Amino acid sequence: MTSLLWFRRDLRLHDLPPLLDAAKDGQDVLACYVLDPRLRASAGPRRLQYLYDSLRELRDDLDGKLLVTEDRPEKRIPALVKEIGATSVHVSEDFTPFGTKRDAAVREALGDVPLEESGSPYLVSPGRVTKDDGTPYKVFTPFFNAWKQHGWRTPARTSAKTASWIDPSDVSGGVDIPKGDATLEHPAGEAAARKEWKKFVGSVVDDYSDDRNRPDHDGTSRMSAHLKFGAIHPRTMAADLGNGEGAQAYLRELAFRDFYATVLHAWPDSVWWNWNKDFDRIEVDEDAGAKKRFEAWKAGKTGYPIVDAGMRQLAETGYMHNRVRMITASFLVKDLHLPWQWGARWFLEQLTDGDMASNQHGWQWAAGCGTDAAPYFRVFNPTTQGKKFDPDGAYVNRWVPEFGGSDYPEPIVDHAAERTEALRRYEAVR
Repeated sequence: MTSLLWFRRDLRLHDLPPLLDAAKDGQDVLACYVLDPRLRASAGPRRLQYLYDSLRELRDDLDGKLLVTEDRPEKRIPALVKEIGATSVHVSEDFTPFGTKRDAAVREALGDVPLEESGSPYLVSPGRVTKDDGTPYKVFTPFFNAWKQHGWRTPARTSAKTASWIDPSDVSGGVDIPKGDATLEHPAGEAAARKEWKKFVGSVVDDYSDDRNRPDHDGTSRMSAHLKFGAIHPRTMAADLGNGEGAQAYLRELAFRDFYATVLHAWPDSVWWNWNKDFDRIEVDEDAGAKKRFEAWKAGKTGYPIVDAGMRQLAETGYMHNRVRMITASFLVKDLHLPWQWGARWFLEQLTDGDMASNQHGWQWAAGCGTDAAPYFRVFNPTTQGKKFDPDGAYVNRWVPEFGGSDYPEPIVDHAAERTEALRRYEAVR
């Protein structure tokens, strides 16, 4: 008997529940990844680079026994099942709007061969934690309390040795893994993820609660891209977190990741539309002047140093510190009065860790239109935010070296005036 293990957002061999199911009863397993042309068209170059690098490492870890193929999954997966005589297909469950539709199409195309889902990219899968009446939480704090009470399983004990792997050279339809043309700031793949996590737990996590909001400090884990692609499971990470203040602050961030995944699963149209429909009426700027300001924001030439530093870090590295993401997002929607979707789309294009749930609902939080969002009257002052979180100017000086000189632009808007204008617009949709 044979089975098919279809990798998606789980590019690893450790702590991989569907691998256990695929290999049960001694079945031979074909490992495969399907390069879906839709995702290749929509993902930014750095996300694609991370994917390709991770696939190369995964293939090497399997001694070459990974089939990479290309086409719509509802075509390739059934064809592979037929060719190798697989009795089942095994995956980690995908809760994104795209993923659920894709998997429904694959399941229908498979007919009597089951698509078996086990595990997910989250500590607690969407839908597992609900209010007493069975409805999803809309506010993070009660979700967090219920989430902790629910708990999660211990890491699955898996590795390359868990299965007997089918040689993909005997299977048709294989393609070369693309080289990619982007440069990553940090290495991709499971080995890099586990190494980075070990470093964070060993020397950084104790100060995380204090340092996580400081872009001038090396105080974050930099695990977001690894989590996005499943190079490490958050359950593996949670097992290493103790009860210290820093560790518990980090666990709370993992809970936020699960919360936003839950929200997106419950309200799938919120991926591009306002979760709070009242905000469909808010006035936004979309004229030629707005587009010019948007280009200045993207280029890091707004005249506000902390904003410009963040946007330049993003463009150069594919990463931006989370505190600065909030500042730059607030500036776009409340100082420039632009649609949050413009900023969300640009972030997805640039970020290596671009995740639909976290990115879209992070933006909706900043815009005031999401679940548990920032109050409409909370408008980040980019100047005071810079002084508070980059007090010595180290972060700004690194990314905006011309700041303070004649080459640095004047502010493109007056924050005090635009704050007043933002409040006027938000008052109209209260």
